[in-house]
Amino acid sequence: MTTTRFAPSPTGLLHLGHAYSALHAASFADRATGGRFLVRLEDIDITRCRPEFEAAIEEDLAWLGLEWERPVRRQTDHMDDYRAALDRLEAMGLLYKCFHSRKELDEALSAPHNRPMMGPDGPAVTDTDTLMPEDERARREAAGEAYAMRLRMAEAVRVAGPLTWRDRGHGEQVGRPEVFGDVVLARKDVATSYHLAVTVDDALQGVSLVTRGEDLFQASHVHRLLQALLDLPVPEYAHHPLLVDPDTGRRFAKRDRSLTLQALRESGVSAAEVRRRVGFS
Repeated sequence: MTTTRFAPSPTGLLHLGHAYSALHAASFADRATGGRFLVRLEDIDITRCRPEFEAAIEEDLAWLGLEWERPVRRQTDHMDDYRAALDRLEAMGLLYKCFHSRKELDEALSAPHNRPMMGPDGPAVTDTDTLMPEDERARREAAGEAYAMRLRMAEAVRVAGPLTWRDRGHGEQVGRPEVFGDVVLARKDVATSYHLAVTVDDALQGVSLVTRGEDLFQASHVHRLLQALLDLPVPEYAHHPLLVDPDTGRRFAKRDRSLTLQALRESGVSAAEVRRRVGFS
């Protein structure tokens, strides 16, 4: 029995790329053999997520002919789950507070003796707590200033040991999460990050096959590490190519308002035509 999920962020309207991703995920969940297709709303970006986009997502998916289990999991309704995972990592001595602003961190890392290697998400920063005097860190914490909770990557990799997983398109993978440096797992005002929330959610929802775009392939290294540290099950992965606009060659984005599913529907395009356009006729 395969359980898959489509997990958009309600920060805008769905477009053709989303239609492809949702249909791709649903295609692996054969309901005739007990497969499950889930929809999850990744809404931890509270400054950009909107209830009207949540409603539009469900309307668009239903229009495409998709059916999914209810209730839909909304991440902001489950912050205690992420807090519990953070508490466990903190008890293991794997987290620390980073009080640097982005500008301060850039300045500190620009020094010749501090320049880190580049990772998939930019500079693979490590041990940023050592870049600030202890009394300054204490002062900022006492003042209630903002901070990021970072994973102490070198120690986390040591504790986790060798990491492997299987991707249906790329075969067996060997984990190298250290190339990301000390990833941010939460912030003072939001008790989770994408990496932590998606890993915990997939485990709690019983997702056995994670389908998503190739742009998130490298993130699997971090997610596999968190699974090992938190004793979570390891799903299979299937990363699909990103759909691009045939006219421009650019990947579809939420700013492409003319190609949102809502706009296409309102212009008279049928759901069957949209499915045909993205290869799921």
